[in-house]
Amino acid sequence: MHFPPAQTDDDAPVVLLIDDCRDVYRLLDARLRSESIELEHADTGDAGLERARETAPAIILLDLEMPGRDGFEVLRELKEDRATMDIPVIVLSGLSSPHDKVTAFDLGAVDYITKPFELTELRVRVRSALRLHRLMRMLAQKAQIDGLTGLWNRQYFDERLSSEVSRVARAPGPLSLALLDLDHFKSINDTYGHPAGDAVLQSLASLLQQTLRAGDLACRYGGEEFALIMPETTPTDAEAVCERVRVALEQRRWPRHPDRTVTVSIGLVGCAEGCALTSAEWVERADKALYAAKSGGRNRIVTEHLKGPATLRDSA
Repeated sequence: MHFPPAQTDDDAPVVLLIDDCRDVYRLLDARLRSESIELEHADTGDAGLERARETAPAIILLDLEMPGRDGFEVLRELKEDRATMDIPVIVLSGLSSPHDKVTAFDLGAVDYITKPFELTELRVRVRSALRLHRLMRMLAQKAQIDGLTGLWNRQYFDERLSSEVSRVARAPGPLSLALLDLDHFKSINDTYGHPAGDAVLQSLASLLQQTLRAGDLACRYGGEEFALIMPETTPTDAEAVCERVRVALEQRRWPRHPDRTVTVSIGLVGCAEGCALTSAEWVERADKALYAAKSGGRNRIVTEHLKGPATLRDSA
């Protein structure tokens, strides 16, 4: 299941009306104002598809009878597009035959309201669709959260890295990726027990959340390994962020093992002006830098700058 970037809790949900009749938009804009939604309007099927991809609305109200691309075609394309397929669609139509209704539901509509519609009924059905949308987003997000650390999980990391790599390929700009691996983590579990190891993982996750900037993304990559995606960040700036994390973790003292210092090795790769690597190649380069950090004595950052010839530089 895929959702476009989520709105914040403070944003009014966007409801997109795709209908060639301007009077319907004026009517709904006036009567649904008390619902604390943001109503947007597209008067053709093509414009509606474009707006749906741009704004990621909470729900779509779709007329079936429009010039050019009709509502059935629009609904079919919405449900075939990964970016819009999970948006609930309520059909508003003057077509009332059972065949039209069955077709709309088969194509993926969640509701069908026949024009002329009763506004109270429409309001209730819009509320119901908004509840469905919120529930679907919550379930999708929960599936992308690591249960132990509360960070994004590997699945979400893969999606976001692919998106960021595509972005800098289209519009060259800075991007950095770091892989972090706790040093000698197995010995912590073996010596002090798994609760102590879990506490270390949770503490590093908390440290990342406190240290990273608003646009940065921290994920649990797997086991004792974490990943940081830093959009709009040169490798030099990313190295400064990673160094704050490395130093803060090294200085932390642990109730279960106060005499034992915990450190982290970091492999960092980044570009200042974009590059043509795939997301898999980004991970491969970061993993290679991480291996160099481990081989070089641990508790250090090794950085590869992706501008010009690849060069490994050890920050320790």
